[in-house]
Amino acid sequence: MTVGFIGLGLMGEPMAANLLRAGTKLVVWNRTAARSGPFRSAGATVAESVAEVFERAPVVLAMLANSAAIDATLGRGTPGFGAMVAGRTLVHMGTTAPAYSRGLEADVLAAGGRYVEAPVSGSRVPAERGELVAMLAGDSDAVEQVEPLLGPMTAATFRCGAVPRGTEMKLAVNVFLIGMVTALAESFHFAEQRDLDLTTFGAIVDAGQMSSPISRVKVAKLLDGDHGPQAAISDVLYNNRLILDAAGGAFPMPLLTVCAELLVEAASHGHGGEDMIAVIEAIRTSDRD
Repeated sequence: MTVGFIGLGLMGEPMAANLLRAGTKLVVWNRTAARSGPFRSAGATVAESVAEVFERAPVVLAMLANSAAIDATLGRGTPGFGAMVAGRTLVHMGTTAPAYSRGLEADVLAAGGRYVEAPVSGSRVPAERGELVAMLAGDSDAVEQVEPLLGPMTAATFRCGAVPRGTEMKLAVNVFLIGMVTALAESFHFAEQRDLDLTTFGAIVDAGQMSSPISRVKVAKLLDGDHGPQAAISDVLYNNRLILDAAGGAFPMPLLTVCAELLVEAASHGHGGEDMIAVIEAIRTSDRD
């Protein structure tokens, strides 16, 4: 089966590369055409348009930044949208509001297409290693068709039920992710302020029961002062806001409310494009204030 892939950004590029390396017959499209060049060299078909991706591939994976990017890329709301997705399966792998995903599913189904949510947990490094975790939701037949295609990109896949349960599950997982990384940054800041040996601090965190693949990556970045993005502050803030919006005041989210304030502070000081561990800069600024 030919598989389409739309969106070769920070996450999409390594995800699509893993599909290609696994022998998937791939047709790709990206808004910035230069990102598609390496895929052409590696044997993928580079489409001239999004419509061409759908013409060539019965299943199209979309890893796009947000709902506005999805609507603009797919031409949602225009006559071309329905003609493009009819008879095709659209797999939404990014993170959006649950209500948005439910509405997108309704439009795809109305046009005669099929729709699967498959948001992934993991940042750039797990994407490169093919170790993402996918949360699938949708019609069982469509999920059955899509799940095997995700193998080269994932360490595990989970079926979560009907749309938007995949998206809601992703947001629930991200509560832990955002809180954990923010807490690690504050822990490192405490060690700095107490003039502790930071290398020893990092080694203790890595050796203990709190160690995880992401903590080990983020500890190394803290020690190196490396803010190169694996999951950028701006993207994490976007996810944080989705979580708070989904909660809608119906139940408290005290930790994520504080995290949002720190992420906003970090972004306002020019760290929006840096890795989420750069939230430590907001903590340091608060300490100076």
